[in-house]
Amino acid sequence: MSKSKVNKVKHINLNEIKDPSFLKNLSYSELDVLADDIRKEIIRCTAKNGGHLSSNLGVVELTIAIEHFFDLSKDKLIFDVGHQCYTHKILTGRPLENLRQTNGISGFQKIDESVYDCFDAGHSSTSLSAANGFAIARDLKGENYNVIALIGDGSISSGLAFEGLNNLATGKHKVVIIINDNGMSISKPVGALSKTFGKLSTAAGYNRIKYGYRRVMVRTKVGKKIYNLTLRIKNWFKRHLTSPNIFSDIGFAYIGPVDGHNIRKLEKAFKRVSNTEKSVVLHVCTTKGKGYELAENDIKGSWHGVAPFKVQDGEPLKSSKNVSWSKVFAELSLKEMEKHQDAFLISPATTDGAEIDEVLKQFLERSLDVGIAEEHAATLSGGLSRGGFHPIISIYSTFMQRAYDEIAHDMARTKANATILVDRAGLVGRDGETHQGIYDAAFLSTIPGVVITMPSSRKEAEFLYDESFNNHGVFAIRYPRATCLEEGKDEQLSFGKWLKLRESKSKKVAVIGVGHLVRELDHLVEKEGLDCTIYNALFINPIDEEALSSLKDYDKIVIYDAYSTQGGLVSLVTLKLSQMKFRGLISAYCVPNIFVKQATITEQLESFGLLPEQIIEHLK
Repeated sequence: MSKSKVNKVKHINLNEIKDPSFLKNLSYSELDVLADDIRKEIIRCTAKNGGHLSSNLGVVELTIAIEHFFDLSKDKLIFDVGHQCYTHKILTGRPLENLRQTNGISGFQKIDESVYDCFDAGHSSTSLSAANGFAIARDLKGENYNVIALIGDGSISSGLAFEGLNNLATGKHKVVIIINDNGMSISKPVGALSKTFGKLSTAAGYNRIKYGYRRVMVRTKVGKKIYNLTLRIKNWFKRHLTSPNIFSDIGFAYIGPVDGHNIRKLEKAFKRVSNTEKSVVLHVCTTKGKGYELAENDIKGSWHGVAPFKVQDGEPLKSSKNVSWSKVFAELSLKEMEKHQDAFLISPATTDGAEIDEVLKQFLERSLDVGIAEEHAATLSGGLSRGGFHPIISIYSTFMQRAYDEIAHDMARTKANATILVDRAGLVGRDGETHQGIYDAAFLSTIPGVVITMPSSRKEAEFLYDESFNNHGVFAIRYPRATCLEEGKDEQLSFGKWLKLRESKSKKVAVIGVGHLVRELDHLVEKEGLDCTIYNALFINPIDEEALSSLKDYDKIVIYDAYSTQGGLVSLVTLKLSQMKFRGLISAYCVPNIFVKQATITEQLESFGLLPEQIIEHLK
């Protein structure tokens, strides 16, 4: 649309939008202007607050078209991945000014945030199964509304998505599936006949005749035979004169591809979608990052999720010379891959966030990005291990939850030797409830034989990575979404042993902590001149029983784990102390077993009394 035309059309104040009903009164020119304004607002607000930029820029027109055509006061719209919903937030009366801030707007669909959010999920590939559930509930209750699953940004590649597709293809409960194809390999129908069949199969008149013909013919045995014969003839012509794709092959009506940035064309496709009686796949092509050149040209995925940045040049607002834990482990991964010819690195679509792109480039034959397929990554690792390799899985804590069964059944049970790099362990801040990495220590500790560790310094990280290759079975190394500030001291490190950071003269109070925050606590104890023993629980499982036994005559033991719920270090140490018949007091400081809402990591720690300064006040 030309700038002159845009300027003639009235602009809508995005902050005054209450609900999507206003869209019904807008012309296509006004909808195009609205799309331009929303795109600018998404860029402005993510530059200010951080968030998911590229994926949201790609679905602006698509979201507007959906909410212009359908009626979201009754129809159900599910985003997948849920981070593609920024335009939807604006159109449903939720400005992005306080996006991802404490008590602000979530970066995902949230059931308790708006009546227009019918489902929420921070992990991918859930929309088709959820949509199937909505459709079954709708039909059993005799209600009348559309269920729309907007799936894309890699979500369609997950096993859960295919399980949902399989059920929907054979079921009678209609769901509208919109594939947001921003670079995936979905086959395109080609040729004039293919397009003709595509239009014909979703035309209202054609469908009325087709279903009427079927109803009449199946009433008698002869009619059934004639119907089945004509159906086979039709399908033969369809197979030979059209280009097949996975969706039509398994039984879906298929429409597309459609330009996802053309609202008129999208609405024409929606009309055809509405004419089908069975579930239908609408294939929409979009440009990820559209409207912001740096994001459009991004191949690595650096603009997928962003920290606050300068819009004019894309430079981060805050730059730090400190190295992240992810970077530390990426550098160590290069060394381990060079050192161990049997090492094989696996990533479930988190290569950029985990900063391991260079590892995959240098070791093409011994590395693999499996996409959003955490379960596959774990079972693949089990097979690799039994085949004589040592797999390294680089994975976010929150996504590893999906692979619990496979880690237990296909790795630990089969005695696989493998390293799991558990990135984003602990509180993660503004991504909120769905992304906190606070549960993995608890669930991994329930699996027999799994070693769970957490370094507090670079030296410890290097030791643990090396040690994980010494045939200990499944060896998990947890590290937080933070910078690595400690290079490490000249300390003796050995398997299963804790580090004594200081020893009490009175032997009355001891602290058992984990991660970098126990180092910070140790510095504060020294500064305040407090008398207590401090252990760095480098190994969460197995517990260092020798170190723990040395504390059995103390008056009080404080367990400090700001990276997990009570099911992690706290439960393991408390149980072992009970077995040792410890008679003193035990104080536990850990993340409560709740879904933790968005805020900065510091704000989250402070709200739970887990900052080192707050623990010092308790020790005083």
